[in-house]
Amino acid sequence: MDNIRLLLMAAVAFLSFSLYQAWQRDYAPKPQVQQAQQQQQVAAPSADMARVHGGDEPSMNMGAVPDVDVPAASATPVVGAVQTAGSKKISVETDLFRILIDTRGGTLTDAWLEQYPVSIEQQDVKLKLLMPVPPELFIAQSGLKSGKGVEAPTHEAGYQAKSFDYKLADGQNELVVDLVWQGANGVKVTKRYRFQRDSYAIAVEHIVENTGAKPWSARGYAQLQRMHDGKTQSVFMARAYVGAAIYSPDEKYQKIPFKKMAETPLSQDVTGGWVAMMQHYFIGAWIPPANEPEHFYSMALPGGRYVVGAYSPVVSVAPGESHTFGNRLVIGPKLQDKLAKMAPGLELTADYGWLTILAKPMFWLLKWFQHLFGNWGWAIIFLTITIKLLFYKLSEASYRSMANMRKLAPRLKALKDRYGDDKARLNQAMMEMYKKEKINPLGGCLPMVVQIPFFISLYWVLMEAVELRQAPFMLWIKDLSIADPYFVLPVLMGVTMLAQQKLNPAPMDPMQQKVMMALPIVFTVFFAFFPAGLVLYWFTNNLLSIAQQYVITKRIEVSAN
Repeated sequence: MDNIRLLLMAAVAFLSFSLYQAWQRDYAPKPQVQQAQQQQQVAAPSADMARVHGGDEPSMNMGAVPDVDVPAASATPVVGAVQTAGSKKISVETDLFRILIDTRGGTLTDAWLEQYPVSIEQQDVKLKLLMPVPPELFIAQSGLKSGKGVEAPTHEAGYQAKSFDYKLADGQNELVVDLVWQGANGVKVTKRYRFQRDSYAIAVEHIVENTGAKPWSARGYAQLQRMHDGKTQSVFMARAYVGAAIYSPDEKYQKIPFKKMAETPLSQDVTGGWVAMMQHYFIGAWIPPANEPEHFYSMALPGGRYVVGAYSPVVSVAPGESHTFGNRLVIGPKLQDKLAKMAPGLELTADYGWLTILAKPMFWLLKWFQHLFGNWGWAIIFLTITIKLLFYKLSEASYRSMANMRKLAPRLKALKDRYGDDKARLNQAMMEMYKKEKINPLGGCLPMVVQIPFFISLYWVLMEAVELRQAPFMLWIKDLSIADPYFVLPVLMGVTMLAQQKLNPAPMDPMQQKVMMALPIVFTVFFAFFPAGLVLYWFTNNLLSIAQQYVITKRIEVSAN
């Protein structure tokens, strides 16, 4: 039993170290130079706004669109923002966004999320999700693609705008931004963005009016383009996923990693799905009309750029007729309730990995407690209590087994003294004693085994649920998704682990005793860098376990006297 318990504790320590490595990649402090660059980029809106009307704002020149069925960006690597003649930026402000739209192609090049600061310390600096320059290039493109030699407004076409400043006024529920393209063939296209109050979904329409003398045909397409730094994932625990994803009614939610895009480009016909690019708590997604067939595609481009998108069947517009190509663009946080209402399966982008079956109900229960108490920290505490009550009987049996083992400790030591180094006879005598006393020597390991899946599930909830991003608890804990800045919770957690060790029967091997006593220190060091919410869960669980184990141990000791 001692060896098994030691192996179990070592496995938990290894698991904690693996989680720590994964967490470090996402939350560890960044080098000051990189952090300064990011702050400069995030703080850029004021400069952007000042240059909106001047026409000198750099724009992404993506090159010519190849004459192929699949709309594509340029094969020319993007090494930085370049000057584009006649390109201007349209400023759009709503209750949720501050967005810049390039008149070249009507591309969304910049998007700040007004309700999401970059950090608790910088509440006035908003998180920038879309960005037109490397190394964090992330843009949303859309357009129309016609046959060879036929003029059509791709994401490189020049649009005209009536205004360059739009703002959702108080009491206004919808904001419409129109860009107009006029072809020499008599075809006029109005690219219309519809912004709704309290919505991260933007309706994007290409309204075609054929005033020419000949029929005109084209496909509508929408794509997301971003860069990838090429960093690999951990061998043992994956970091928060950054990459593409698609959804189809037949194959459901599928991740499309950047490596897969480079090896096997996506080519799939789908009706009622969506394509997306994800980065940790946030998402950009194109949602085509639910009842229309679309072709999903992906491309790996030079310069570490990747594209995922969808295009429609060819539509012919007769002279004097009109047609509207419609899509919805989602830019914002992975708020699961809202995403579920936008499109089937879109909430799955908050990806809890292989323990989704546990993580989703845990998150649902967390949200219920948060609505009840108005605090995510107390929600974690009551979630821990709920889990403890759920497995109360199992824990009771386990602690009873450990208490009985503790009662047998003097007799086990006498057996060891009697048989000395004869391990075969010692183990046989111990097993006979366990059988006679009706004790399961492995029973004491069950409480730890039971809580491991819940521990990992909560880790992924803290990693993926944007609702817990920058969520405060109390006193010095201002953000449950990052480490305790003063290491108070990890130290308290280590103390509770030490107290549990005192209640457990000590191993008979002196070396194992030293290892077991050192484990609380090892865990304290690991947990010092874990999200405070995860440490709060483990600390609360330890307190409840100590109380339950203490009561059971005392009852058995009293009954034995």
